[in-house]
Amino acid sequence: MVRTTARKIGNWLRRRRRPLLWAGTVLMVLLASGAYALRDPAPVGYFTSAAAHDRFLATYREAMAELPAPDRTLDIRTGYGVVRVYHFDGTGEPDAAPLLLLPGRASASPVWADNLPSLLRLRDVYTVDLLGEPGLSVQQRPITGDADHARWLHEVLLALPEPRFHLFGLSFGGWTAMNLALHQPAKVAGVIVLDPVLTFADLSAAVILRSIPVSVRWAPRSWRDDFASWTANDAPVEDVPVADMIEQGLQAYVMKLSAPTRPDRDRLGRLEPPALVLLAGKSRMHDAAAAAAYAGDVLPAATVKTYPDASHAINGEYPDQIATDVGAFLDGKG
Repeated sequence: MVRTTARKIGNWLRRRRRPLLWAGTVLMVLLASGAYALRDPAPVGYFTSAAAHDRFLATYREAMAELPAPDRTLDIRTGYGVVRVYHFDGTGEPDAAPLLLLPGRASASPVWADNLPSLLRLRDVYTVDLLGEPGLSVQQRPITGDADHARWLHEVLLALPEPRFHLFGLSFGGWTAMNLALHQPAKVAGVIVLDPVLTFADLSAAVILRSIPVSVRWAPRSWRDDFASWTANDAPVEDVPVADMIEQGLQAYVMKLSAPTRPDRDRLGRLEPPALVLLAGKSRMHDAAAAAAYAGDVLPAATVKTYPDASHAINGEYPDQIATDVGAFLDGKG
């Protein structure tokens, strides 16, 4: 009897090992928390000290200096905290729905430095520092699920004067854009996603394994630089202002966010706004070919395009081509 019970337990564990491992490692990858966060009772994200916050702000300001000057800086209060938003006045159609840019994990508004000049020729642009991430947004209430991730961003859109927006998200920002369009599409005119993670494909085993050693704040910077370089297909990251900002953010800020859930096929198939999906053919984050095939299948009305030689750092590698594809998409969507 004992032996039979043990065998049943062993079989159950073998069947469950992959999903259990997946849930645990995704949490580590996406929250960059490690063991310290597991015993940290704080319900919202925070900077670890005033000095750490000052160091982060110095790198944030240096990275922001790479962008055109915003004509408006907004701090929008939501039910989950205060969200930092920048508005950039474009030279394109003045009354058209603006672009609202959502950065990748821990990268904040400065990640768009290479893209803003060409995007501003198309439309006005807003950039957002994601709530609960290193940046100038201030989380004040727990974000415990995908609906919460959508609700705070929806409240930001409600506070802005334009009736509709084209969401444009990079990496985790792509997931954030799609998540909003699936949960709260009222003010979403279109969705543009740039090599989004956990949207059309799972994270690769390589990125999960490589991210585990650098997911704790006390890991040496060289490890994180190596990981960042690896995700950009071995491009150098030293002395890059936005990379310095991300490094300081990972050192200085403790994120307390629920891990994002990959949307299921039925939910994606009910997407209402039109979509443009741009994938990096050599992305190490996921299987780009599988992601493109899945996106084309589940979103038959979407435009799906792969940049064959792009890495996950696609936004900095192909800013003009991205703007051309975005412009073509906007011309047909208003």
